[in-house]
Amino acid sequence: MSSAGGPILVVEDDPSISELVALYLKREGFSVLRASDAASALDLARQESPRLVLVDIGLPGREDGFDLCRRLRAQGDVPVVMLTARDDETDRVLGLELGADDYVTKPFSPRELVARVRAILRRAEGSSSRERAAALRIGDLEVDLDRREARVAGSPVALATREFDLLAYFATNEGLALSRRQLLDGVWGPGWYGDERTVDVHVRQLRKKLGKALCLSTVWGIGYRLG
Repeated sequence: MSSAGGPILVVEDDPSISELVALYLKREGFSVLRASDAASALDLARQESPRLVLVDIGLPGREDGFDLCRRLRAQGDVPVVMLTARDDETDRVLGLELGADDYVTKPFSPRELVARVRAILRRAEGSSSRERAAALRIGDLEVDLDRREARVAGSPVALATREFDLLAYFATNEGLALSRRQLLDGVWGPGWYGDERTVDVHVRQLRKKLGKALCLSTVWGIGYRLG
C-alpha cells in the first residue's frame, strides 16, 4: 500500500470533527477521504492508497483506532496520526509502539493538525526530491536514505515512517551523543511540543526490530549515540 500522491484518509466517527478536519485539509489543497469505522477505512486504504491516515482511537465496532493502526502498519508504511480525547500516557505509548507517527489530543487546533500533517508528509515524501547520500552502513546495519529502507545483513526490515526518520538521523550523526531534545528537533521538528519520552518509545521499537545490528547506546544524562 503506497502512500505517495494519494488523498488524506480521515477516520473519525464524530461527523462534526470529521467535517472540520476535512474542511481545513481541503483548504490547504489536500484531497480527502472519510470513514467512520475501521472496516470501511481499511477498504478505502486498500483501494485509494492514501498519503496519510488520521485515525480516531475511539472508533465504534469491533476494532478501535489501535486495531486499525496495527492493521495499516502490517499492510504498508503509510504515515498514521492518531486522534484521541484521552490524554493518557499509556494510550500515547501504545499508539507510538504500534507505529503511529504522531499523536494529537482533542480538542486540537485544526491549523496545528494540518501543520503536523504537512511536516510528516515532508519527511515521508520529500526525500525523493533532494539529492541524498549513498546508503550508510554501520556493521551489519545498512540505512538506505534514497529508498528509505533499513537492511540487516542485506535483508529489509519494515519500519514505520517516524522510526526510519529517527534511524536515519542517528546514522547521519554516527558517533555523536544526541540529546532527546536534539532528536525531537531533528526528527519531529522544532515546532513539536510532545513529551521527550516519545524518543524512548521509538528507540525501544528500533531496538526490538533491528536487534543486535543496531549499535545504539544510551548516554546517561544526555540521550543516545549510534556507533
